[in-house]
Amino acid sequence: MEALDFRYLLLEYYKKLGIKENELSVLLMLDHLLGQKNYLVTPDLIATKMNFNAKELDALYVSLMSRGFITLETGRKTKISLKPLRKKLYEAFEDALVKENQISRNPEKSKEFKRLKEVYEAQLARPLLPIETNMIGEWISQDIPEEEIVEALRECLSKGKKTFPEIDKVLFQWKAKKDLENNGVTGNNKDWDEDIEKAMKIAKTKWINN
Repeated sequence: MEALDFRYLLLEYYKKLGIKENELSVLLMLDHLLGQKNYLVTPDLIATKMNFNAKELDALYVSLMSRGFITLETGRKTKISLKPLRKKLYEAFEDALVKENQISRNPEKSKEFKRLKEVYEAQLARPLLPIETNMIGEWISQDIPEEEIVEALRECLSKGKKTFPEIDKVLFQWKAKKDLENNGVTGNNKDWDEDIEKAMKIAKTKWINN
């Protein structure tokens, strides 16, 4: 597990863990500064590197600590640690592997995955990336009907949208609509409906102030 790339896992699973984009940027900066041996990374220190002020960073720190993503380790040196977050990310990765294995062991779901992969590659005219095949596996594990997954792709293509986050949004909206029609409520949290494209923009942002 330690060989897995932390930043890849964070960008891959931050949404599942309920981490917001502003928190994501702070966590990436924390990892960057810890890598430079700045063990006690305070909000004041991060404020010199980012466009958040110290007060905003204090609130983000409290939120991340209270939800078990970062912790303060005491010993010979007091330092901020990302170990709790790493543990959560590894667990999310293991869960994804379990779902993938469940699909591979289920003949029907395995065939469905293969069909969907072929349809998507044909429609997009390119091989799928690992992160994209993982997303198809997630949709299947959520018991989203195969025809809906195909229809969501076609709807997005008809609007000139070719990214998986856009397809995921369509499926999210359809599920929310179904929940409302069937139960009068939806279990989907729209506040968490942030796509991976935003995360990638944050990862590429020049965080150091001019």
